[in-house]
Amino acid sequence: MSFPTLKKDSRHGGLFFVFLSVLPCLSVFGQDSKIVSIIGVGDMMLGTNYPSKVYLPKNGGSDLLANVHKILSDADVTFGNLEGTMFDGEGTPKTCNDSSKCYVFKSPASYVRHFSDAGFDVLSIANNHSGDFGPAGRKGTKAVLKNAGIAFAGLEDTDETAIFERNGLKFGFCAFAPNSGTCDIRKIERAKAIVSSLEKQCDIVIVSFHGGAEGADNQHVKKQTEMFLGEDRGNVNKFAHAVIDAGADVVFGHGPHVTRAVELYKGRFIAYSLGNFCTYGRFSLTGPSGISPIIKVFTDEKGEFIKGEITATYQQKTHGPKLDPEKRVIAKIRELTKADFPDAGLDISVNGIITKR
Repeated sequence: MSFPTLKKDSRHGGLFFVFLSVLPCLSVFGQDSKIVSIIGVGDMMLGTNYPSKVYLPKNGGSDLLANVHKILSDADVTFGNLEGTMFDGEGTPKTCNDSSKCYVFKSPASYVRHFSDAGFDVLSIANNHSGDFGPAGRKGTKAVLKNAGIAFAGLEDTDETAIFERNGLKFGFCAFAPNSGTCDIRKIERAKAIVSSLEKQCDIVIVSFHGGAEGADNQHVKKQTEMFLGEDRGNVNKFAHAVIDAGADVVFGHGPHVTRAVELYKGRFIAYSLGNFCTYGRFSLTGPSGISPIIKVFTDEKGEFIKGEITATYQQKTHGPKLDPEKRVIAKIRELTKADFPDAGLDISVNGIITKR
């Protein structure tokens, strides 16, 4: 049963009639609106058996996410970026001109249980490592995630979107990157079309992007096309604003391997990079590359931002993410947001509480 109500869309500035399904606590009836919680984290690679099993963690990786299980599972939806492949087949490992800079990731299929146990609902497979083992690697990874009941998206033509339901709401998800075979972050008009289609089918649309230049020298959002190692990594600010204009409600970025600023745009939340969250063995974790946030975003049932919470974590070569008593990544996000988006409309406390200004 549905009832018509007048909805104001802050992104388009118009008033129009929509039909809202009957949900618990709808404000239409003078009661409190339903609050939705969405967690986002950055890059995850739980160990690789290529080129050697020496890069696999102890105990089959069962300890990697143990310190943050309760936090990750405490949300309606939990998202992260799967950096690499996860399957037991052979595939064709990619090759590079400079072998010293060539990293190829392949986690055992059994490791998917670590994502399931930690409460992950949806993962991005749009990044520069999703094709590390060619078509066989992508096919195998998708099968492993599907069998585990974890939604995914990010591959051009075949897996551009995912739609799933949680707690009476329908969520749409899509993911973008500047890499071959992925939905292209640089093709903004196509990205807007994908998001617009999801917005018509879903209550809340989550967009992920893998973009921007990498490393400690690239912690700021430049608001222009970012180049790295001769590659166009997209204009992440332009992209994020465009997909929100098209109907996105929450935008989670990753790819620079460091944390970046957050922003509120037309009432919707953007995290420009969530850094390295759980990247065992083959990633540099020095300085800002070793700290990352768990960002929990609270929205209403239409996706409009209410508040957020940042949990500070850190990792080292020998372990996965642990809670950081020094809260270093919170201080970093406060610093970067003040510098890059002084008019973002957000206040961030020293304890990581994000509120509208």
